[in-house]
Amino acid sequence: MIAQPREVVILGSTGSVGTQALDIIRRNPDRFRVVALAAGGGQPDLLARQAAEFGPAAVAVARPAAAAEVRSHLQHHQSHRHSQPQILSGPDAVSELAAWPCDVVLNGVTGAAGLAATLAALDAGRVLALANKESLIVGGPLVTGRAKPGQIVPVDSEHSTIAQCLRAGRESEVLRLVLTASGGPFRGWSRDKLEDVTPAQALAHPTWNMGPLVTINSATLVNKGLEVIEAHLLFGFGLDRIDVVVHPQSIVHSMVEFSDGATIIQASPPDMRLPISLGLAWPDRVPGAAPGLDWSTAASWTFEPLDDGAFPAVALAREAAAAGGTAPAVYNAANEACVADFQAGRIGFPRIVDTVAQIVSEHDAARTAVTTVADVLAVDDWARRRARELNA
Repeated sequence: MIAQPREVVILGSTGSVGTQALDIIRRNPDRFRVVALAAGGGQPDLLARQAAEFGPAAVAVARPAAAAEVRSHLQHHQSHRHSQPQILSGPDAVSELAAWPCDVVLNGVTGAAGLAATLAALDAGRVLALANKESLIVGGPLVTGRAKPGQIVPVDSEHSTIAQCLRAGRESEVLRLVLTASGGPFRGWSRDKLEDVTPAQALAHPTWNMGPLVTINSATLVNKGLEVIEAHLLFGFGLDRIDVVVHPQSIVHSMVEFSDGATIIQASPPDMRLPISLGLAWPDRVPGAAPGLDWSTAASWTFEPLDDGAFPAVALAREAAAAGGTAPAVYNAANEACVADFQAGRIGFPRIVDTVAQIVSEHDAARTAVTTVADVLAVDDWARRRARELNA
């Protein structure tokens, strides 16, 4: 029996991760209670409807102009069951909610913008269910140095899987971690064929339903590069002990190989509600969080090596992680800028990673220590400006 519902703050509540988290909470009102919601402000009506349904004490929007819209929509949607929430707005509003009194903070903010919220949640002593991998990658030692053992619970399906599989043995018995990648919509394509890829094609992921940035990152395999860095930072294994294998069916979500030759896997249909539910309830499971596999139907699972020639993003991420310091932040920021340029039609698909590679090569990570958030943001801003210059 669960005596008290776990109190949850959801950052990025109108995004893909946030809406799926609320679906889990909606179906498990005895286990979870929403105490605060935060979003960028691009969908004020959806945020107001979420607030009206779940009755949080506070709502935050990063875009100040959206606050009035949220208030207006709330007046329309507000039910008599809940009192009007406090509404915060501005660039620090989301971070303020990250430190709100609660049991767990789910950071589902997209991109490097989630760093301040990650740090605020850690500093406040909250359990951090981390879907915003970029904040860990960009912040590096700033984040890992603030986190207490077990305070960060990964929500990425791959890292959630590794956390589950590591329960099967002692750390000293682990040989290597193996991240699986779907290969994206262009698996098997040559470098030449990728020249003509359109944004619409890149956004048509074959197995996962995600936001646009993560979906395009999956098409370039930058997302898998970010996940290699994330695994290195989260679990403390050397880069030489973290491998990537292509698994198009997205059923096996990653693996841990042990020194005796045993490989422990976690398999389930591609549904983010499973790792999200674990992030909210860790170390417990939430019954019925997502559908299981149908073992009565014949199925094939295939695995193949990564094509580093056509998709060099993972190898580039390893280089950035090995350089350390602010190099991973440069990798991430340059990529976010290039993805925006690709979506706007300013550059072709292969140019995304080509430009990132050039910017990473220009950056001297050894001379730029990560000691403050301002340091990280300065490097992040430089990489984005450099991307705009190269893509002009």
